[in-house]
Amino acid sequence: MTLQDLIAFAGRHLMLSLGLAGLTLALIVTEVMRLMQGWKTLKPAQLTGLMNHDNALVIDLRPINDFQAGHIAGSRNVQMSQFDPENKQLAGAKDLPVVLVCKTGQTAGSAAGRLAKAGFGKVYVLDGGIGGWIGADLPLVKGR
Repeated sequence: MTLQDLIAFAGRHLMLSLGLAGLTLALIVTEVMRLMQGWKTLKPAQLTGLMNHDNALVIDLRPINDFQAGHIAGSRNVQMSQFDPENKQLAGAKDLPVVLVCKTGQTAGSAAGRLAKAGFGKVYVLDGGIGGWIGADLPLVKGR
């Protein structure tokens, strides 16, 4: 197929060609925004490595009842309504990896953005949230 064939196809199928161009542009914009957000996602296995080797701080943003029903060992519970990147307890963690966990991974993204803007250099969100952790068949701890 030559370039002339592609141009002729695009001319004959204008709506299809515009749709393809629009989808391609949307994918590019989404990827650029993801790269510029200041934080990354982690798979559950990657989180265990960070916890074991890099002393990662894991912050669980779920409601206290959900946290007490089952959470990642060593994680700290902070309610999203009380989440503050300028908190004195977090000040010492600016150089540590900080991993945010919520139910599905959506709420943690906004908190991760706030940490990145506050100068935290290693900010992560658990991919899939606690559901991703459970889906990877990893253990949870009950209680506080």
